[in-house]
Amino acid sequence: MKRSKLFILALLSSILLALPWYQQFSGIIIIVAFIPLLFIEDYIYNTQDQNKPIVLIGYVALAFAMWNILATYWVKNAAFIAIVAAVIVNTLLMAMVFWLFHFTKRKLGPKIGNFSFLIYWLGFEHLYLNAEISWPWLNLGNAFAKDIQLIQWYEYTGSLGGTLWIIVLNLFLFNIIKSYINIKDFKILIPKLTFYLLLILTPIIISVTIFKNYQEKGKEYNIAILQPNIDPYNEKYGGLSHKQQLNIIMNLADSITDENTDYVIGPETALDNYLWEDKLDQNYSIRVIKHFVSNKPRVNFVIGMESYKRFMPGEKQSKTARYYQRERFYYDVHNAAVQIDTSTYIPVYCKSKLVTGIEKMPFPKIFKLLEDVILDFGGIIGSRGTQNYRGTFKHSVDETRIAPVICYESVYGEYVTDYVKNGADFIFVITNDGWWGNTAGYKQHLNYSQLRAIETRRSIARSANTGISAFINQKGEILSRTQWWVRDAIKDTIKANTELTFYVKYGDYIGRLAGFLAIFIFLYAIVQNILNKSVLKKKK
Repeated sequence: MKRSKLFILALLSSILLALPWYQQFSGIIIIVAFIPLLFIEDYIYNTQDQNKPIVLIGYVALAFAMWNILATYWVKNAAFIAIVAAVIVNTLLMAMVFWLFHFTKRKLGPKIGNFSFLIYWLGFEHLYLNAEISWPWLNLGNAFAKDIQLIQWYEYTGSLGGTLWIIVLNLFLFNIIKSYINIKDFKILIPKLTFYLLLILTPIIISVTIFKNYQEKGKEYNIAILQPNIDPYNEKYGGLSHKQQLNIIMNLADSITDENTDYVIGPETALDNYLWEDKLDQNYSIRVIKHFVSNKPRVNFVIGMESYKRFMPGEKQSKTARYYQRERFYYDVHNAAVQIDTSTYIPVYCKSKLVTGIEKMPFPKIFKLLEDVILDFGGIIGSRGTQNYRGTFKHSVDETRIAPVICYESVYGEYVTDYVKNGADFIFVITNDGWWGNTAGYKQHLNYSQLRAIETRRSIARSANTGISAFINQKGEILSRTQWWVRDAIKDTIKANTELTFYVKYGDYIGRLAGFLAIFIFLYAIVQNILNKSVLKKKK
């Protein structure tokens, strides 16, 4: 096969892989997206005497780099270095998965080799969801985020179930096409084609059936969502004062809140006027919101804030603690959520899935001295603090609890299930998607909330400072939404579900199993490689 054909196949895969992340295309495209790359790998495998594995790596690296650029180019609007780093890291990791697959195929043969591709990719995605450096935006199961009627079974498998389905379909169709090329007899392939169609249609039929018959559960609550639409570049940190920004938020809240409202939701880091967590009741913004809810006993005001935690003398400091020279104490900076109601208790949740290179420096013990190079993304330089549990906020007059999921955290399925295990009956996503501009980014982020609704069967209220604010029901349907770059407030009713899905109970069990099998298969391939070399030495 000519190099030009291999190059075209690599580019074709990159385009097919990227299209599902655009609103105009269905995710179903991805069930054929790996086939061009599988043909490249198969060619390198069959000509291994002339082509070393490094040749394969070159083509797959090209395909994966282009996929990452085409699907997540919008990250550059926030920081060009961020998209460069994301493309490089993702490309290297994805190419490494393909190299492992090719290596295993060379040592153990095509059958185990092709199976290893499924296992290695699932294991990679699971590891990437839980690693210190993590950017799983393009995990394959996310490709169906717009196609909610096709993936209602995510409540049993999570998005990794989608990844499994995608790779199995790609491998099986590749095998059919290859068989046809070799035997040129369509009739012999009819059983395989029939089985392939069953692999496609069975999950879809199951999903559509669930979608049509699912009845939402729980008591209805009245929710108001605020979208203040404060420009994060020109207004948030300098263009408007703290009081001006707070006035915008409170005017929106006042315009939509009535005696039937249960929750008012504001976006990520909406409050940022030096909120010290041990003195929140003394802060001006908190007192204004307290006054607002004082004659509304049912209203719970949930909003994002940039807060500070002071470490008392003798208290154990976090790895991200900073030293305040003038007052001589250590403190942490948090991207946090807070609930304000008529009670004296003010619960705080601190965002704990942080964006690498923007909100945190990975491996802080090793790279502590490099923290100052973290991007100034939101007014604070250096790593934010986190907390080690997924806190929930209790309603002021009943036992209902909500999950205060902050921005990037909504990308992580198993992570979100921890809120639900801790009693969350709703999911509130608070975010600010304005950093990326009017691109595919904020739309993709909204779609990922639809996945979380299906996986947990929890209704979602999503407040975006700039982006799309929306109500999502337990089937993942968007009930109502705002428009891009519009100051707005919307309200709707959603139901509080208390039942736990299979996925909530067991999380990413598919990824854990795949990770175990990946280690086993790789070690087996290593042993086989050593044995083969030993046999060759004896023959010589």
